[in-house]
Amino acid sequence: MDANNIQFTRIELQIVKHLFKHYKDRFNPRQLAKVLVINHAHANKLCNNLVKKLLLKKEEIGNAVYFSFDYENDLAVKFIEYLLGLEEKEFPKWLSVVLYNLKKFGGHINLGLVFGSSIKNSSFNDIDILLVYEKNYTKEINKIKEEIRTSHLIEQPIRYVDIAEKDIFLNKDDKIFYNIISDSMVFYNPEKYVEVIRKCRR
Repeated sequence: MDANNIQFTRIELQIVKHLFKHYKDRFNPRQLAKVLVINHAHANKLCNNLVKKLLLKKEEIGNAVYFSFDYENDLAVKFIEYLLGLEEKEFPKWLSVVLYNLKKFGGHINLGLVFGSSIKNSSFNDIDILLVYEKNYTKEINKIKEEIRTSHLIEQPIRYVDIAEKDIFLNKDDKIFYNIISDSMVFYNPEKYVEVIRKCRR
């Protein structure tokens, strides 16, 4: 990564995060363009820029070109940890009260994610939360859930998915679970999220 060439556009950062999180998929520029609502030529140019910046890998199969995150590059991994550490500041405004309350789980969980419709638009019926923690913290976790529920600060019901870290790897090939992990936002411990994604690829 050339120190004189490490500026990133907002869309480049979106591409990096999207490709990192979708660890089972390869994307061609046309697919990425559709996801990010930009034109195909622009997506292709940005991906090639990110290859030069050592964040993405490029693979050519026949006439097709695919891009994926460079999970083996330690600098790329440190960069995505930093990027995901900022994700909390990118949470939609309508989830600000939710995010404030979710901070109560800090110290009791290994990883916390918000997934589902609530991170995509403000018209949602419930809030989906993934909590990764060890069994010995169950009592504390349940107490915090009850505190959040009885505070009545959040109008919509919260649906929790509670798992231990080992369960992530047992379910990594399940399509529904993959969608939860890859289409989510990190509210606690981005370093653990990065570690989990890299292990899921093995």
